[in-house]
Amino acid sequence: MFYLSLIEHTLRLPPHILHLPLDEATKIELETLFLDKVIANLGLCISVYDIRSIKGGFIFPGDGASTYMMEFRLIVFCHFVGENVIAKLKESDANGLHLSLGFFDDIYIPVHLLPSPSRFESDPNNRNQGRWIWDFGEAEEAQSGEPRFVIDGTDQIKFRVHSVIYPSVPLEQPENLKPFVPMVITGSIDYDGLGPV
Repeated sequence: MFYLSLIEHTLRLPPHILHLPLDEATKIELETLFLDKVIANLGLCISVYDIRSIKGGFIFPGDGASTYMMEFRLIVFCHFVGENVIAKLKESDANGLHLSLGFFDDIYIPVHLLPSPSRFESDPNNRNQGRWIWDFGEAEEAQSGEPRFVIDGTDQIKFRVHSVIYPSVPLEQPENLKPFVPMVITGSIDYDGLGPV
């Protein structure tokens, strides 16, 4: 879930922070550049763990900033495929479940990765929202009308990571679409031991 990643980066250090000690100034600038950002095929950057080396300090003509070659480690968040995770249910609609870890909200469980047989009951007050019901057991019991497991807004869900996708950044995005999401985790609860906790 969390791991250290070694990064090499050419860092431009603006003149207004050159009065600080070099380690402190570079850490401030690295945090500004990387924290809460997703690096494709790496994950969500959480923190600068340490700085391994700082080389250079070149000032290019016409620029008051110094440029350094940095080698540092970041604490990165990213699930691996097959990992079991517990998350909070954020939303439930006819397309599946939307889960949240608190600091990361782009976890989806589509309909085909829900337990079978499952059915969706829409909320009469809000047609886009509802709850999923998992009817398991014998066929006679499933038809008795008594749901076995109801997945609603109070549940924590244990899921298995099915895929981690880093979509490419769109050149243009229509105004009526959801904001761009740089990392999407798709989960599954169609295995033994997974589902509402």
